Amino acid sequence: MAQFTETALEAVSIIGSGEKIWCHSMAATPIVLLEALARHAVSLSDVTIMQLHLEHADAIADPALDGHLRNRCFFAGKTTRGLINEGRADYVPMFLSEIPKLFRHGEQHIDTALVQVSTPDQHGNCSLGISVEATAAACDVANRIIAHVNPNMPRTHGDSFINIRDIDYAYVEEAPLITVDNRRTSETEQRIGEIVASRINDGDCLQMGIGAIPDAALSFMKDRRDLGVHTEMFSDGVLDLIEAGVITNSNKKVARGRTVTGFTMGSERLYRFVDDNPEVTFLDIEFVNNPVVIAKNPQVTSINSAIQIDLTGQVCADSMGHKIYSGVGGQVDFVLGASFSEHGKSIIALPSTAKRGTLSRLVPALERGAGVVTTRALVDYVVTEYGIAELRGRSIAERARDLINIAHPDFREELSREARDNLGMSI
Repeated sequence: MAQFTETALEAVSIIGSGEKIWCHSMAATPIVLLEALARHAVSLSDVTIMQLHLEHADAIADPALDGHLRNRCFFAGKTTRGLINEGRADYVPMFLSEIPKLFRHGEQHIDTALVQVSTPDQHGNCSLGISVEATAAACDVANRIIAHVNPNMPRTHGDSFINIRDIDYAYVEEAPLITVDNRRTSETEQRIGEIVASRINDGDCLQMGIGAIPDAALSFMKDRRDLGVHTEMFSDGVLDLIEAGVITNSNKKVARGRTVTGFTMGSERLYRFVDDNPEVTFLDIEFVNNPVVIAKNPQVTSINSAIQIDLTGQVCADSMGHKIYSGVGGQVDFVLGASFSEHGKSIIALPSTAKRGTLSRLVPALERGAGVVTTRALVDYVVTEYGIAELRGRSIAERARDLINIAHPDFREELSREARDNLGMSI
């Protein structure tokens, strides 16, 4: 049974030097525990805190913690991006579906799991709420669990439950959940969303991430029927389609009739929707992102983004040259799953330029040091605001021509010249 503490600092004070910690991630980041840990860690050394990416976690990025606490990230976020590129934190490139296996197979030891959970029900069951991801697996293997019990955390269905008797130390405090405000989409994002939506058919099973482009694409799907959702995460964009009866999940084979996800991140409206809603199932990311599981659903359509794509179709989605920006995440998991799904397809959608139009994101060759997240053999479609390039079954020369045609007009001549001079193509 959990030992309840008077303060967050008291809850984390059991953590000692040299420990390996897993931290609940995304919108479930236990900020009050991390702030307490930052105060406690100055008396420790060689503590590692593992994470997908944390929100509002500036406390553990303080330079004063160097040598005391080090972040180990499977996905870079706002707080850790600078630390990684300064050599003050570590980035681990890994498919999201593989991270739970790392824990369960004993390849990565976990001393302590820091989590944020709902209040227990009459049976003592708390919920990991809006973010199950790899945290369920971490709790399975951790030597101890320290929880921030937050009455505002929704109770979600699926693999989210953890009994209070399995929690070692618990601190109760009502705190606001992390929300993401919906910003107004640009004309470019609206156009990309419209093109992506044009490739969505009735009965498709969608995977999409957070951001303006997925939300824009969803806004153009209001005339579709019986769409499904099996995705590592979703945000507010799906709510209108669920409430309008567009998303019914009736064509799925896995969890038919239910929206499947690993975590959510968005508005308070979203969190109210998933609270005690059996139509939304939060499952272990090892299952959600398993390409074999994904492929069991027909018509899987994965919608992902990129930082750069070269003229052969190689996709860089985690770095800007040598500088780490995000992570491998679940892109390849779902691109693979879509490729094996009956009538499945994968879409990579991105604006044609970066830095206010001064750089093309479609390039002759990826920037030196850039990581290939998705190989050119896996990509079906690439979308920019200038159209769609179909890469499946196309030769290198055909790919290059189609990708140049959807590049920003200011860069097409240069890209054509580079293709002729360096790739030996007659374009």
